[in-house]
Amino acid sequence: MLRTLIASILLGIVFFLAQRFDADSFLHPYIWYILVFFFGLAFLAHRLMEFGMRNNREKFVTFYISTIVARIILSLIFIGLFLYKGLTDSFLFVINFFALYLFYTCFEIYGLYRNLRRD
Repeated sequence: MLRTLIASILLGIVFFLAQRFDADSFLHPYIWYILVFFFGLAFLAHRLMEFGMRNNREKFVTFYISTIVARIILSLIFIGLFLYKGLTDSFLFVINFFALYLFYTCFEIYGLYRNLRRD
């Protein structure tokens, strides 16, 4: 979880600097909501995976699949709510959302791979 926190903070710093130096033409104004959403999803996934690793990893696959399904469902709800609310640039919002989705998914797979390789 510490790696996810550090990665989120680094992304936040990059986004802040991009906005500060007017290089944010590729960032939607709601990028901070997206970042907080993905950090919350990463925390939820971490807690579920930690719970799944207990008891000699009997239900690890079940918990991993449940985190994937939960992430997809919550992501669709998140995008749907913001699109329903009305955005100024919905295409940029969706692009930013899926860029961070891919980043956090790759980061999670990398962390999972490191943990499983060690065991």
